[in-house]
Amino acid sequence: MLLTARWLLDTVTDPDEGQIREAISGQLCRCTGYENIVRSIRWAARAEAEAER
Repeated sequence: MLLTARWLLDTVTDPDEGQIREAISGQLCRCTGYENIVRSIRWAARAEAEAER
């Protein structure tokens, strides 16, 4: 999951929820709806963008 998230952020600097869900769709997790994972990837994208400023 982490490697997929890293790849996505390296490929798309500001992914939307749909792009995130598509990227992680091949990953299996017992989380309900992947909400926390999607939220975490969006947070990481924002944090990286702020760090680059």
